[in-house]
Amino acid sequence: MQITSLNKTNWIRERFEKPGAIEFRPDEKRLILERLTRSTGFENFLAKKFTSEKRFGLEGCDIMIPILKEIIDRSTTLGVESVMIGMAHRGRLNVLANICRKPISDILGQFHGLKATDSGSGDVKYHLGLYMERLNRVTNKNVRITVVANPSHLEYVNPVVLGKARAEMYQRGDTTGCKVLPIIIHGDASFCGQGVVYESLHLSDLPNYTTHGTIHVVSNNQVGFTTDPRFSRSSRYCTDVARVVNAPIFHVNSDDPEACIHCARVSTDYRAKFHKDVVIDIVGYRRNGHNEADEPMFTQPLMYQRIRKLKTCMTLYSEKLIKEGVITAADYKAMIEKYDKICEDAWQESTKLSTMKYSSWIDSPWTAFFQGRDRLKMCPTGVSLDTLKNIGEVYSSPPPKEHKFEVHKGILRILALRRKLVESKLADWSLGEAFAFGTLVKDGIHVRLSGQDVERGTFSHRHHVLHHQTRDKVRYNSIEHLYPDQAEYSVSNSSLSECAVLGFEHGYSMANPNSVVIWEGQFGDFCNTAQCIIDTFIASGETKWVRQSGLVMLLPHSLEGMGPEHSSGRIERFLQMSDDDPDVFPDTCDCDFVARQLMDINWIVTNISTPANIFHALRRQVAMGFRKPLINFSPKSLLRHPLARSPFRDFNECSEFKRIIPDSKTAEKADCVTKLVFCTGKVYYDLFKEREDHEQDETVALVRIEQICPFPYDLIMKEIELYKSAELIWVQEEHKNQGCWSYIQPRFDTALIKKENETRCISYIGRKPNSAPATGNKVQFKTEYKAFMTALFGEMTEANKQRIERIVKDQQAKAKAATKAGKAELDAATKRSEHSLKHGKVPKPGKGAPSKDAPPKGAAGKPDGKPKDPKKK
Repeated sequence: MQITSLNKTNWIRERFEKPGAIEFRPDEKRLILERLTRSTGFENFLAKKFTSEKRFGLEGCDIMIPILKEIIDRSTTLGVESVMIGMAHRGRLNVLANICRKPISDILGQFHGLKATDSGSGDVKYHLGLYMERLNRVTNKNVRITVVANPSHLEYVNPVVLGKARAEMYQRGDTTGCKVLPIIIHGDASFCGQGVVYESLHLSDLPNYTTHGTIHVVSNNQVGFTTDPRFSRSSRYCTDVARVVNAPIFHVNSDDPEACIHCARVSTDYRAKFHKDVVIDIVGYRRNGHNEADEPMFTQPLMYQRIRKLKTCMTLYSEKLIKEGVITAADYKAMIEKYDKICEDAWQESTKLSTMKYSSWIDSPWTAFFQGRDRLKMCPTGVSLDTLKNIGEVYSSPPPKEHKFEVHKGILRILALRRKLVESKLADWSLGEAFAFGTLVKDGIHVRLSGQDVERGTFSHRHHVLHHQTRDKVRYNSIEHLYPDQAEYSVSNSSLSECAVLGFEHGYSMANPNSVVIWEGQFGDFCNTAQCIIDTFIASGETKWVRQSGLVMLLPHSLEGMGPEHSSGRIERFLQMSDDDPDVFPDTCDCDFVARQLMDINWIVTNISTPANIFHALRRQVAMGFRKPLINFSPKSLLRHPLARSPFRDFNECSEFKRIIPDSKTAEKADCVTKLVFCTGKVYYDLFKEREDHEQDETVALVRIEQICPFPYDLIMKEIELYKSAELIWVQEEHKNQGCWSYIQPRFDTALIKKENETRCISYIGRKPNSAPATGNKVQFKTEYKAFMTALFGEMTEANKQRIERIVKDQQAKAKAATKAGKAELDAATKRSEHSLKHGKVPKPGKGAPSKDAPPKGAAGKPDGKPKDPKKK
């Protein structure tokens, strides 16, 4: 076991080495056999009725069902009220029938191929999840059992289960895991072979990710599909990966039911006492091939010659109990006949079924949330100026004097700059985020931000968590101290894992619709290592399993010369997985068009360029009457860009999320515009500067598409109609085979075909196709940039070059003069912050925050103002 704690080691020894430790009363032995009869009987019945159907039966590890039932029985006795189960396909139908008690007729109906009466594409029967509340007949206590739906990627459900369990612990106020129990069922080959297992285990003791102990049950077939253990792992045991967290591992013979049940009891008690992970390795076999249609003798002939001579565990244990006089042969026969009749009756009932509902297999129902709700109603997202001021003052102030908190001088300068922005009623990206989080927790919405280095921010823009400079483990987060009755704001640096942590946050978001759960990648391309979670859970979870999630993914994205791996968040992949039809023009006259578009899409993809828009986008996640994942390609250099700032009026009650941001500068003289340029994200600011340098402010219109998916057909049509004679151009900084081009081109074509007498088409300007996301050579990067800017604006004239030289010289002179004045002013502001810190003059938390059930406040909005002219500034 490699357990370093003497206390834990002695505790385990007492439960195994003490004389009489493994003893069962006759009634307990009878219960084990009854449960084993149901486990084996269910598989035998399916084998009889569906001889050629894939069902991934449990034969050979039938004892797993009695083990799970014993864990649940004992846990409910100890106070557990909710059990979360994650597992792959093997034995899933048996678990649904005998652990969750899903009506067997419904399970058998899945074999008949019934037509679904609700929307979605569904999934195969051995991937489906379930949510069930039932009375535990042994303990006479109610228990909620959830089996989380899982794709074919065996172990990737693990972090999802952990995140869902952690979220439910938060909702129940369960800080020690006494009420919620996660159980994860593994296969032997996948437990040692898939890296997500290791990543998930390493979350077990992290303060903001722990579930206070998970019980792992390994259904050890001693073969992986067709691969022998000697070819599939280098360790002696498949469970050796669990040794890295000092988890006790109990290897037990699957044909020894009493030893198995004893291990289940010890594991449950260990988890309840020590709140740590524990592993039960059920060493058994697989009676059939990988599925029931496989011939295992092709690859393991000697093993299967022996397996075919073995009696089932049920038969061996019944013979043992008959010999001991615990039961008679007649009792045993009656047990089998009783369960056979239950299955036969269910079979007859299943033949009467003509339809089914995907929603009857949902693992995360939000019944109370959806009941009586108008799903197309969009609550406003704007807030009052007073609220912004209060949040801004607290966010830009050092900790109060009573905290005796020594702040880094660099942080004091940052706080001073924030204070200047608040006084100027301007918000940069950090303030925009803080306004979103602060107003959400004010409205009673729990906010959780997670990912690598998110407390500070990859690019040092956030600094939500301040660290005492002379005392260890002393931290301060101003957003946690905005209002006396606010909801919790949790910001957590994660382990260096994308797959497990993103899966964890996805699971967390499934538990409660009234929360905003955010995962931020250190760089956008880091989502590469979480692709399985994105593809099989986030992108398609609602379609397959009727399960909604409001998860937010923030992926830093833009080409800034940082090389292939730190440039692109691979926006094209997310757009490719969007399920809107590019050839269908929607009904834009529908008064609920915007909400309906959002409700019908599988997720929302944005590339936001202003602090106000990220504010509204985050608040919109809970303002909708449904939940959708939000994938935002967040900025890097724009975090501090002087033009990427929003006035406070863009956050007020008369504002809302802007799906596109028109060019207010050229709108009044639209007839003079010769080129209408559509773009998204950071490249807009590059285009804005180049347009000014080329003196083409009146002839080139720049329109930002902030929400790329679902495509804003109605607003795009307005822009096309406004600039009737302009050439239509799409400009992107990404390579042609990447970025948004392949997504927006067919949708622009659909929109233009819809418009009568329209002969224009959209053309492309940007980088050429490439297999890598970006170059790592600075010279080549600048050459590529100049090429596509020249393609749009033409070569710079001599007059323009001379004008720019004069401007640069003037700016340099002014900069030198301003540096001295600015440094003096900043030093004075820093001293004021230090003085406030010393004398405790900081804003007090606001009074009278609304109740936790209050909806977000605000109202519908106005178009965005134009960026400030750098020359005027």
